[in-house]
Amino acid sequence: MWRRLIYHPEVNYALRQTLVLCLPVAISWLCGDLQKGLLFSLVPACCNISGLDTPHKRFFKRLIVGGSLFATSSLLMQVLTLHGIPLPAILFAMTMLLGVLGEISPLHGRLLSGSLIAAIFTLSLTGKLPIWAPPLLYIGGTLWYGLFNAFWFWLWEEQPMRETLSLIYRELADYCDKKYSLLTQLTDPEKALPPLLARQQKVVDLINTCYQQMHMLAANRDNSHKRLTRAFQVALDLQEHISVSLHQPEEVQKLVEKSHAEAVIRWNARVISARLRVLADDILYHRMPDRFEMDKPLQALEKIARQHPDNPVGNFCFYHFSRIGRVLRTQRPLYRRDLMADRQRRLPLLPALRSYLSLKSAALRTAARFAVMLMFGSTLALFFDIPKPYWILMTIMFVSQNGYSATRVRIQHRALGTLAGLIVAAATLRFAVPESVVLLIMLAITLGGYLIIRKFYGWAMVGFTVTTVWTLQLLSLNGSAFLLPRLMDTLMGCLIAFAGMVWLWPQWQSGLLRQNAHDALETYQDALRQLLGPEQSPQKLAWQRMRVNQAHNALFNSLNQAMQEPGFNSRYLDDMKLWVTHSQFIVEHINAITSLAREHTMLTPALAERYLQSLEIGLQRCQQRLEYDGPGSDSNVLEEPEDLNEGPVTIVERHAKRILDHLRVMHTISSLAWQQRPHHGQWLVRRLRNK
Repeated sequence: MWRRLIYHPEVNYALRQTLVLCLPVAISWLCGDLQKGLLFSLVPACCNISGLDTPHKRFFKRLIVGGSLFATSSLLMQVLTLHGIPLPAILFAMTMLLGVLGEISPLHGRLLSGSLIAAIFTLSLTGKLPIWAPPLLYIGGTLWYGLFNAFWFWLWEEQPMRETLSLIYRELADYCDKKYSLLTQLTDPEKALPPLLARQQKVVDLINTCYQQMHMLAANRDNSHKRLTRAFQVALDLQEHISVSLHQPEEVQKLVEKSHAEAVIRWNARVISARLRVLADDILYHRMPDRFEMDKPLQALEKIARQHPDNPVGNFCFYHFSRIGRVLRTQRPLYRRDLMADRQRRLPLLPALRSYLSLKSAALRTAARFAVMLMFGSTLALFFDIPKPYWILMTIMFVSQNGYSATRVRIQHRALGTLAGLIVAAATLRFAVPESVVLLIMLAITLGGYLIIRKFYGWAMVGFTVTTVWTLQLLSLNGSAFLLPRLMDTLMGCLIAFAGMVWLWPQWQSGLLRQNAHDALETYQDALRQLLGPEQSPQKLAWQRMRVNQAHNALFNSLNQAMQEPGFNSRYLDDMKLWVTHSQFIVEHINAITSLAREHTMLTPALAERYLQSLEIGLQRCQQRLEYDGPGSDSNVLEEPEDLNEGPVTIVERHAKRILDHLRVMHTISSLAWQQRPHHGQWLVRRLRNK
């Protein structure tokens, strides 16, 4: 029981965040100086948003850099304010200067938000503390935060990676259940595939997260992580075999009508999904897995495959289920992968600065967006004669996310949560409650808020707003005076953040959809060149297969976000939804050919070269249809692939032929979709730009 409690992801996270916040408050309260403890506990907000609690092989180096940036930002804010420089100019210059961090690496880019929050929060302390006190507060708070988290990660060793691996296994179980519950319902891909695509997207996202964690920890070179590295390689094998599909609904229907194949296939799928859920708990709760056998379900499936040799469905399912069963039984991957060296590219400062000064830099656009929003917020505060507009500016920082949809949801939850929290706080301030009881209630609210913040951000904001008001009450004894101003500041900050995300260099996914589709086709072409080329390296094939899945994942994600954006073209997106469906079919065929290539079940060199040429022609035709604003008979479009129906068809040939069929359909869809495209902005560009 204690394992399920202490190792549960939400409980473990909530305990860590609550203790790092509340221990300084408890110590200062016992020492009779509660106000300093409350101020000290506010520093972890900067550390959280900067990702300084991320386990990393350069953990303490990142802490030093983060603490130095927080202290420097705080000192600059005070010095420049004392010299009479307007607040909008200070925030604009500071944001554009710190924006170069995003060009060094994505993880460094998170320090931008934390440093700006440190500078903004310093506004509330100006005039109340000596000029040296806030920078010292940030240095001490960051040191405490880092030491506590280092101790916590040492105490709960490997827990972040275990949580991600457990989620991967659980999502694979749900994906397997969902896929084979729709076995006889796949005749209409437009209805059957979207739920599968959504689950496949979650699996690939989690695998990508686990890759990043392994690279940040250098786990592939650390013997202490060997068991988790092996579990990750097993998950890659499972994802490869679970995600492949035959895509012959008529053959499935024939086999189901002639035998009890549907019940047997679902039996196998249920056994696999149940085992995956057990393994997910074993990984998370540090337990050794027990023995596993699925001989009887596999024997029943093999019998059906022998009884119907002309139907490919039985043999296809037996092939993949038998390999899944072997992996689950042995708990070892089918082959060893090179999980790659540290691929988290970090640019040195000077090259990063040169790249940052380019108008094509995403980091520059992000910094400029924040700079303009903060400048506008501080200017608006000056207009309304708000001397310290830190709440407006911090709201802008907290609700601004990478995309339109995420920002809109965060704004809704924060605004409604703040409103409800202020109402609750206004009611509770009327009661005369002893200080010790107030602190205990704040402790319980903080723990409860962190337990639900990942899934229910709005409800967590209700509790955090109450604790914030009571913190102000304990600091200045006038918390009730902050209620209405804080609500107005929150609403103003949310409106500014929303306007900035909509109008300031927005990254509309509908506009990026065409580029993502083009990039996905290029990744498929690279994979097929390796698969049908003269040399197949298992390590390179494994990495390329994941690149294929990630490229399609980016495409599918941009389509989903585009459908939630304002003013999108519904007819164009409906066509692209079908295009993405056929793209998913190609990904699954590449997954299947990858597993066959490692077992040397491939084509002769001459036949492989002919198929590769035809596939490259088909991919290039689809790319050109996306790239050129011209009629379907444009002279740049290559010739149709030649017909290769000669002799008996092998399983690899069957996959290649189906890829060709999907490419022909995608080319037709692209021609129709292009006529429905939006006629503004990026869409007026005749050719896609090379990255």
